[in-house]
Amino acid sequence: MEDFVIMRAAFIKTLGPPENIRYGELPTPEPGPTDVLVDVTAVAVNSVDTFVRSGFFRTPVVFPFVVGRDLVGTVAATGPGAVGFAVGDAVWSNSLGHGGRQGAAAERVVVAADRLYHLPLGADPVRAVAVAHPAATAYLALFTHGGLRAGETVLVLGGAGNVGSALITMAWEAGARVIAVAADRDADHCRALGASDVIDYREPGLVEHIRNASPRGVDLHLDTSGRNDLAAAVELCAPRGRIVVLSGARSRPVFPVGAFYMKDCSINGFVISHATVAELAEAAAAVNRLLAAGRLGPRQVEAYPLSATAALHRNMEDGELHGRRAVLRPDLDT
Repeated sequence: MEDFVIMRAAFIKTLGPPENIRYGELPTPEPGPTDVLVDVTAVAVNSVDTFVRSGFFRTPVVFPFVVGRDLVGTVAATGPGAVGFAVGDAVWSNSLGHGGRQGAAAERVVVAADRLYHLPLGADPVRAVAVAHPAATAYLALFTHGGLRAGETVLVLGGAGNVGSALITMAWEAGARVIAVAADRDADHCRALGASDVIDYREPGLVEHIRNASPRGVDLHLDTSGRNDLAAAVELCAPRGRIVVLSGARSRPVFPVGAFYMKDCSINGFVISHATVAELAEAAAAVNRLLAAGRLGPRQVEAYPLSATAALHRNMEDGELHGRRAVLRPDLDT
């Protein structure tokens, strides 16, 4: 790799605000025995990237630390034990940039072979990387932590968002009935994904409207908005209903203990950062099936050069990327 010793990357030398992100040159990483070196095509910008960069989500980091989690790219080289990958393969990963692993926002990255997946033939790299994180999160919420079964009723609050859209799609594909809560302007979008009922989140008496849509209660309650109104969630759950908490790191809701245990409810919380390699691989297989079928894709995706990473982190923290997916492309840097 003598002709590619130095690469461009977005990295930090200390935890802190978006202004800590530098765009510059770093040595190209070398793959270990079970690693794959990937030429990066596209990198998603996620909220969790800002949590790691700021130190809000505590995880081991080695400085200089390349930011970013999800990538799509092409295999450039493999270690001798990296079975199943060959130079030129289109691949993706969604678990870089935490747990001591360097991130994805670079021209070349090293990925452990067990955290790397083949990209389905014909899948658009930019659109695929935009849904990798939300779709895998949705799978874990529905099946790994939510135990969803065919015939059950799922309530998705924030149904038009990135994770919410994936939740509706995957729940419908699994044979569940989906009730979505979203803005009225997004009702057609949610129905197209598989929601049987869509309720405007601004509707007065929202809980009553949801209860009317599912008189016996919902089997699985998922709130992607981060509000986490647990009193309403327990009220809406069917006997032995499950609540999965997957967003709202700073929320502090009231928890109705009596009503919760008297209905035999359960509640689980998770972050994808703690998912095992096996859980991530299972989610990736489901994501790939839907990508191949054309059932997953962002509503709006915008591509930016790698040098825009700091600005995009600032925009995300300021709420300016709400409803949009930002993707970094190293080839756009001049």
